[in-house]
Amino acid sequence: MTNTITPTDLERHIMTEINTWAAQIGADEGKPAFTAAILKDGAEVTRGRNTAIKDNDPTRHAEVVTIGKAAAALGTRDLAGCTLLSSCQPCEMCLAAMRWAGISRVVFGAQQHQIDDQMFRFPQMTLPDFHAACGGCFEYAGGVDADRVLHLYRLHET
Repeated sequence: MTNTITPTDLERHIMTEINTWAAQIGADEGKPAFTAAILKDGAEVTRGRNTAIKDNDPTRHAEVVTIGKAAAALGTRDLAGCTLLSSCQPCEMCLAAMRWAGISRVVFGAQQHQIDDQMFRFPQMTLPDFHAACGGCFEYAGGVDADRVLHLYRLHET
């Protein structure tokens, strides 16, 4: 995968924080553990984590939770100008939620080719496929601080 952007210093800093948080959740509660954050205008708006198991709701991925929290905090469902940060490459559902919210920049840790296929419902579709399908409507950078979280998304590793 070829990144389309270079993460900013703030994005790298927050990525380290949310990846550390994901690793701690994984150590405390088991894996996988996903975390995310939303930035706007050079500041963090909110953070969230995956609550799908706790809530018995398969849609409560960290990115979706965080997008919802950001929309509530900002008082709008239009999150244009925001950046989504995620401990793992967003799945197909999360990419769609990102686009429905108007987010056009995403930075993430673990990349699809580095982790178990079961983290994706359509594992043969890669991020460049989604990027091309929307005419390049979003920018992305993956692999940011990934070493801290890769073990969380390799379910057969100890």
